[in-house]
Amino acid sequence: MSEYYYSHTPTSKTDEQKHTIVVANQTLSIWTDHGVFSKTGLDFGSRTLLETIKQDMILPKNPAILDVGCGYGPIGLTLAKAYSDAFVTMVDINERAVHLTEKNIHENKVNHAKVLQSNVYEAITEQFDMIVSNPPIRAGKKVVHHILEESISYLKPNGYIVIVIQKKQGAPSAQKKMEDVFGNVTLLNRDKGYWILCSQLKG
Repeated sequence: MSEYYYSHTPTSKTDEQKHTIVVANQTLSIWTDHGVFSKTGLDFGSRTLLETIKQDMILPKNPAILDVGCGYGPIGLTLAKAYSDAFVTMVDINERAVHLTEKNIHENKVNHAKVLQSNVYEAITEQFDMIVSNPPIRAGKKVVHHILEESISYLKPNGYIVIVIQKKQGAPSAQKKMEDVFGNVTLLNRDKGYWILCSQLKG
């Protein structure tokens, strides 16, 4: 049976590797491993998401940010460094991803971030100014749409959800779902087939 990066407990042999990534004017040292998404370094979709957020998003002071499906943490950690007054929570179902994110929080000396093992929002009790996600497409449309539908319960008034998804892997469907849930959706960016979609909880 194939093992995917959204497995609860990866069984592939561990082989941690350290990479340097530079994105959104931030430099991070990142540990990756087998059994997690994009183990060779930052993927193009996450890079596009981060560059778009840094360029286009205006957040309140001391924003609370949630990264859903964080993998080894590159999105959440980059945002934590880019917004030094933010507190960033990262969640992933994959226990190896959670271990790596904890390691990367310490590696990059980020003291305003935490990671929780959670199946989407199960371990989340608070609300956020922004939810971000490079959703696990291989987990299926139902999981992706669950992330979108349930996000409305975890956003503060006027909070945002921002995702990256390829057109060929369901971006138009995700766009429609976000419009249905929030009554609004904006295509912030489009690059090499990757769409950056944003909805706001009007409040």
